[in-house]
Amino acid sequence: MQDVELLMPAGNLEKLEYAVRYGADAVYLGVVDFSLRAMRKGSLITMENLKQAVDLAHSLGAKAYVTINIFAFNNDIKQLEASLDKFKDANPDAFIISDYGIFNLIKRNIPDVPVHISTQTNTLNYESVKFWRDLGATRAILARELPISDIAEIRRQVPDIELECFVHGAQCVSFSGRCLLSDYFSKGERIANHGNCTQPCRWSYKLVEETRPGEYLEINQDGRGSHILSPKDLCLVKQLPQLIDAGVDSLKIEGRTKSLYYVSAVAKTYRQAIDEVLQNPAADMDKYFNELLKVGNRGYTTGFALGDNNGDSYSYNISKGLAGADFLCEFRSGSAPQGFYFVKIKNKMPVGEEVEIITPDEQFKAVVEGIKNEDGEDLPLGNTNDDVYVKFSRAPKNPKYALVRTVGIKIPV
Repeated sequence: MQDVELLMPAGNLEKLEYAVRYGADAVYLGVVDFSLRAMRKGSLITMENLKQAVDLAHSLGAKAYVTINIFAFNNDIKQLEASLDKFKDANPDAFIISDYGIFNLIKRNIPDVPVHISTQTNTLNYESVKFWRDLGATRAILARELPISDIAEIRRQVPDIELECFVHGAQCVSFSGRCLLSDYFSKGERIANHGNCTQPCRWSYKLVEETRPGEYLEINQDGRGSHILSPKDLCLVKQLPQLIDAGVDSLKIEGRTKSLYYVSAVAKTYRQAIDEVLQNPAADMDKYFNELLKVGNRGYTTGFALGDNNGDSYSYNISKGLAGADFLCEFRSGSAPQGFYFVKIKNKMPVGEEVEIITPDEQFKAVVEGIKNEDGEDLPLGNTNDDVYVKFSRAPKNPKYALVRTVGIKIPV
């Protein structure tokens, strides 16, 4: 089987580094004005530090793809023209583009950087892929709506272009993410395809009959609730052998707005799964699926991959992803008492709790044996957002990128 790329989201500089440390071959990132994800916290990637972000990925041995995939109006084109020098100076490994005008600008002004065609173009067939190839694109990011059998046919028909597919993460209710609901509900203030989606597909809805104003009726009568537009999250880890056999070059994870823990844990799981499949195409993927239950999800679906997308692909009872395991703390650099480690608490963690510690190279269970505050006083637990010192019954060999989570798995239903 051929080599295949694991492509992870890089919502900020810290997530970029963790994604690569935990197994990504490449990352995709964007800046607010030209990307479909507008980040609000962390070491944000901006036009000023875009080159720093790309250089960081390269220093870690990974590729960096820059997204310029908004739906562009005239003002966006003018703003992009004024930013071309900074994009060129950043020197990414590719630009991810959906707009024909932006495609022309990039090919004309930065011709040496490859162009990948965004999933926003709704690329569903081999003739579309040929069209983009003939225009000079080096990769097509196929629509999520494609079954694996169609992907295989596209590969047979167009062997001389890279193919990329989403395999994990949140899905949009609209075709390849081309959604206008946010625009309408926010009266144009939160435009989805400019990176500011309010995610109205995750809201709960009720039905009103026009002659009975004020009488709100449940849309569903089976007690499951009314999140009728909210798809479950995509998870194709069990289908990795088929996807790789179909000729997919890059396996993409959604989630530039997801947490540091999410990015790290998902990268680690897919890295291990891909490596095993490349060695043994008949490998059992169930253990990796169980690992992915530990990160935030709305329940999992295979979406359109198997050609049987149906009502079971929607999450009727929850709107927000629920983590199967709680992210408890991350190790931080800094001095600590003998046998203790300096950590940032993310969720309440008591002394005596059995936890799971993951690093880029390890994964094991341990017990929290002690917690101290900055004054060296013993604490019964660490509270959310506390900076404390923690002693574990077993410590990681390299704690620099270590994360701690609960052991049990809570499964959304």
